[in-house]
Amino acid sequence: MIAPLWRSRIGFDRLFDLLEDSVPESADNSPPYNIERNGEDHYQISLALAGFAPHEITITAEQNVLTVEGRKAETGDHQYLYRGISVRPFRREFNLAEYVQVKGASFENGMLKIDLVRELPEAMKPRQIPIQAGNDNQRLEHQQMA
Repeated sequence: MIAPLWRSRIGFDRLFDLLEDSVPESADNSPPYNIERNGEDHYQISLALAGFAPHEITITAEQNVLTVEGRKAETGDHQYLYRGISVRPFRREFNLAEYVQVKGASFENGMLKIDLVRELPEAMKPRQIPIQAGNDNQRLEHQQMA
């Protein structure tokens, strides 16, 4: 149960590293996807969407949830001897950590790629605080008196 949570949460890396091996993986694997970390704050989700066209896919980002949905438009009357390429509608959700934003998406050769970036506000970024030593203050006062 934890592995599917790990796969669908972007930006929560350390927490789910600890829990990843505790529960077997889910059987839901349609459509298959990868999540890559391309830098400290850059991620990319790739979904294999064979048989879908870009106009049959919608991507929605709201609050901390990214939703990818596909609905195949039926074209023509075909008689399949075997149908291994899925044409059923799908919905895949990814939970995003705070400040993770969708920066763009591209579709090429049956692969949908969604680029994500974590952008912390300036107030949330780590900053160094200068340290004043007591002796430096005393020397400054002594020099001003002279």
